Amino acid sequence: LTFDQLTLTLEVSELKNIIRFLKDDPRCNFHCFIDLCGVDFPERSSRFEVVYHLLSLINNIRIRLKVNITDNLSVPSIIDIYPAANWFEREAFDLYGITFSDHPDLRRMLTDYNFEGHPLRKDFPLSGFTEVRYDDQEKRVVHQPVQLNQEFRDFDFESPWEGLDDSSSDELPVDTNQTKEE
Repeated sequence: LTFDQLTLTLEVSELKNIIRFLKDDPRCNFHCFIDLCGVDFPERSSRFEVVYHLLSLINNIRIRLKVNITDNLSVPSIIDIYPAANWFEREAFDLYGITFSDHPDLRRMLTDYNFEGHPLRKDFPLSGFTEVRYDDQEKRVVHQPVQLNQEFRDFDFESPWEGLDDSSSDELPVDTNQTKEE
């Protein structure tokens, strides 16, 4: 229970049965599909997390369902249970590359069809791969490789709090170089 909201982490194989139960069982009544989103954790073995939010208006409660998947694993589509999930699944596919099995129209919806990569992945370069712009002289959209005016710089500064002694001393540090005034 986090922020007064129940959170369940499920196996991919359990997802559809549990979602169908939560919607159809009269004790649950989660008839409102609120949201589906992806989260990228590149350091984990199951890199992606797909998060579902459901609402029961009758019981006035929300539930969050999480499914962890690897880069090459598909999540079953739930649009046969909640048709509103259609665009959410397409968005997760477009921005993260998460695939949904049995989705009738899984194609990009926010980025161009020729777009390379998935922009919300943490390993996606900030500058992208290709610059897409409208050329006024050619009167058309042109695609060009990204050219940076300045070389890429890695600003990996150490945090000012790293390396501090974590001892629980209540004494203030004493400057031994300071001279006593008489």
